[in-house]
Amino acid sequence: MAPRVWMIALPVAGLILGWTIRWLYARFQLTAAENEAERIRQDAKKEAEAEKKAILVEAKDQLIRERNQQEREIRERRIEAQKLERRVMQKEENLDNKIEALERLEGALKAKEKSLQDRETDLLGQEERYRQELERISGLSADEAKRLIIQTLENEAKHDAQVLINKIDQEAQLAAEKRTRDILVATMQRIATDVTAETTVTSVSLPSDEMKGRIIGREGRNIRTLETLTGVDVIIDDTPEAVVISCFDPVRREIARISLERLITDGRIHPARIEEMVQKVTREISQKIYDEGEKVVFDLGLHNMAPELIRALGRLYFRTSYGQNVLFHSKEVAVIAGLLAAEIGLNREIAKRGALLHDIGKGMETDGDQNHAESGMDFVRKMGEDPRVVNAIGAHHNDVEPSCPESVVVQIADAISAARPGARRETLDNYIKRLENLESIAESFSGVDKAFAIQAGRELRILVNYENVSDDQARELCKSIAKKIETDLRYPGRIKVTIIRETRIVEYAR
Repeated sequence: MAPRVWMIALPVAGLILGWTIRWLYARFQLTAAENEAERIRQDAKKEAEAEKKAILVEAKDQLIRERNQQEREIRERRIEAQKLERRVMQKEENLDNKIEALERLEGALKAKEKSLQDRETDLLGQEERYRQELERISGLSADEAKRLIIQTLENEAKHDAQVLINKIDQEAQLAAEKRTRDILVATMQRIATDVTAETTVTSVSLPSDEMKGRIIGREGRNIRTLETLTGVDVIIDDTPEAVVISCFDPVRREIARISLERLITDGRIHPARIEEMVQKVTREISQKIYDEGEKVVFDLGLHNMAPELIRALGRLYFRTSYGQNVLFHSKEVAVIAGLLAAEIGLNREIAKRGALLHDIGKGMETDGDQNHAESGMDFVRKMGEDPRVVNAIGAHHNDVEPSCPESVVVQIADAISAARPGARRETLDNYIKRLENLESIAESFSGVDKAFAIQAGRELRILVNYENVSDDQARELCKSIAKKIETDLRYPGRIKVTIIRETRIVEYAR
């Protein structure tokens, strides 16, 4: 019986012991969890307190910084206000000083005015005494002396007028002969010159000298590419912020210039980009050449012009001769030739076409040894132009004999366009020198302030000092200057001399 009791009691005791141990373990875990939760809560509370303190500290720092900034701005504004106040006070002081100076000056002027009035009264009395003394000495009254002076001036004026009339008559009689001589001289000058003095270099500005190294490129590959593609010489020397493009072909030089300027603006300078840019600019220049030639043909009212001729005309837009643009010169010759042909009853169309195309050989790309007149004549003949037009082109430098009146008209129009004042560099230099000589002659006289040559040297405007030169003296001065110009200078026509004597009073309202 006892063993059976023990067999039943032991499992029951084991169950009770296991449950007790499990309960104690659960109780221990619960207590540990509660302690951990309390610890976490305490840590969170501490962190929240620390974060709260940090936020408060940061807010106080921000508040202090803003207050310091406001105080600094207030100080700066106060300093600026003080400076402005000092400037205002200084200006007020200056104004007071100026007012006092003006008052003193006004008093001095009043005193001087009274003195001048007294002196004028004395001078009037002296003048009356001198007049009476002169009448007594000369035996002439004032009216008689005045009539004598007027008569003398009238005789001088009549003499000067007669001299001027005679000079104008002589100029009118010699006008045709003189104009013929001028045209012949201009024509001989054109015949004696086979090589035209053209501009063969172009300067390109750089933003800085550092750009020179980028243009040259590594081992010179960039500059070699540009020179190879355009056929020009790019000269990079010690000239600050500039490079020079040299080439006898103006079209290639223009392509190189535009390409280089665009590459500098773009900033990407390498062989591939250079090739792309040169091709693009070459297409644009080709189109511009055709557009310029077509525009001139349209402006002159000419028709049925071959595209090759228009393109060759357009190339003249980039060529100069003695500083004169060849395309504009050709257009001007065409206009003059048309007017001359209309006046004398010739064929205007033939005269204008021959005049427009007379320098077409300068715009052609040829390796022959012919001059531009011969090359142009052969080229235009191949394009099927009228034989009279072909002859006008070849005869404008007398390479062939003129076979029609229109060829002679083209020669005359070419000489007129080339010989007019300012058309070519040599003529322009002489023209400027003549203007400078005119002004220097006028300024050499006493009392002259400034002298200006206007109306292309046909008029001389002179400003004189009104204090040193009276009206009567101005008249005498004008005659003296005119006579000196006649003596010292050689000039066509006549020159009008104008003297201006005026009083200018300037004051500023502040």
